[in-house]
Amino acid sequence: MAPTPKFSIITVTFNASAVIEPTLQSIACQNYKNYECLLIDGASDDDTVAKALASGIEFAHVVCECDKGLYDAMNKGITLAKGDYLCFLNAGDAFFAPDTLEQVVAALQQEGGDELPGVVYGETAEVDATRRFVRMRRLKAPERLTWRSFRRGMVVCHQAFFARRDIAPFYNLEYRFSSDVDWCIRVMKRAKKLVNTHTVIINYLQNGLSLQNHRASLVERFKIMCSHYGLFSTLLWHLWFVARAVIKK
Repeated sequence: MAPTPKFSIITVTFNASAVIEPTLQSIACQNYKNYECLLIDGASDDDTVAKALASGIEFAHVVCECDKGLYDAMNKGITLAKGDYLCFLNAGDAFFAPDTLEQVVAALQQEGGDELPGVVYGETAEVDATRRFVRMRRLKAPERLTWRSFRRGMVVCHQAFFARRDIAPFYNLEYRFSSDVDWCIRVMKRAKKLVNTHTVIINYLQNGLSLQNHRASLVERFKIMCSHYGLFSTLLWHLWFVARAVIKK
């Protein structure tokens, strides 16, 4: 029987009125309708929640309360989700096209098998504040993704990485800016099968949280990579990153 998974689309917001509408529109126009939407808002004092409720989307859950940051809000979403896959679509980001979820399901059907893969993933396009295409994400998703792939950096964007809910851990709140890197690695360690959809999944809005706190994010990423790959291996890869940057100049 062809798989028809349910997606839990989790959107985390805080004073996101200026960027939330493209996100909501990209959900509402999906051709594939087997999904639930969860809005996890950090007690915004603008009209973010009002816009979400007026969007016509039937939310399975709307949470509006103070939290301990982005990843605490994401953990709330994990707790409430009931779908087969977790899809974190943050305010400002959007599904690439109306048939995005349809394309993901088609890839799963082509893959076959009785059990849904632990991870499905794809490519990411970057857009600016006017929603214009800027470029494809510099790091291309590898043909075969494993937990070791992230030694080369976060080769798959978090929003283009769908984790099966039953194997997904909570985010580590020790990390404020890069817990998504650690989370993806831990998910991949648990996944028996990872499937490349060979499609663009996400329009990623530039200038996210980690970009705004770039240095702190890099420090956290180094710590995360050391915890999973060891200090020596991490140092060697970072020396290669520096050499590569010099060569490209």
